[in-house]
Amino acid sequence: MIPFPAGGLIVSCQAGPESPLHGPDPMSRMARAAAGAGAAGIRANGPVDVAAIHAAVDLPIIGINKLGDEAGVFITPTVAAAAEVIAAGAAVVALDGTRRPRPDGTTLRAQIAAIHDAYGVPVMADVDDHAAGLAAREAGADLVATTLSGYTGAGPVPSEPDLDLVAKLVADLDCPVIAEGRYATPELFAAALAAGAHAVVVGGAITDPGLITGRFLAAVR
Repeated sequence: MIPFPAGGLIVSCQAGPESPLHGPDPMSRMARAAAGAGAAGIRANGPVDVAAIHAAVDLPIIGINKLGDEAGVFITPTVAAAAEVIAAGAAVVALDGTRRPRPDGTTLRAQIAAIHDAYGVPVMADVDDHAAGLAAREAGADLVATTLSGYTGAGPVPSEPDLDLVAKLVADLDCPVIAEGRYATPELFAAALAAGAHAVVVGGAITDPGLITGRFLAAVR
């Protein structure tokens, strides 16, 4: 069962070690603020943050575990990585759903099956293109997200989200499609839903004050 309602806004509460907001207390406070404003769910990284957020809000959490190779499969690369965030309270596990080789040599299908068999939670595949989305669904993913579109190629990361990919996946998949990646404005959130996304994940545009400040300053420089 997919725990997020259609049309929902999922807020990604993540902050890297370089951020003053890094850590479970700031992230749980951020999640509480998002929940109070009507968020449908939270996306969070690592068992410590997931556990703190699970204790702070009554919202389903998409848990990820960034343990892999930053140049390759990075997001929840193994079943063990998934197990940590499930134990911490994640209702859904998101993992790298691209066609890149996984660090432990297993297949995406095997990883998803093992998570389903051992823990019974839905799995969301973060994909980078249409072919990866089709393959991830064929491998057993319960949801497919556009999270990694624009991040796996050699060129620069686009400034706009990949709405075309959302629409193509919606047309060709029989599972919910989650729009994620560079949804920086309310208008883009609405556009993703209009393209057929079941829900939209928004991160830095809501939860990264440094990024938001920089965007304001860039407008007058």
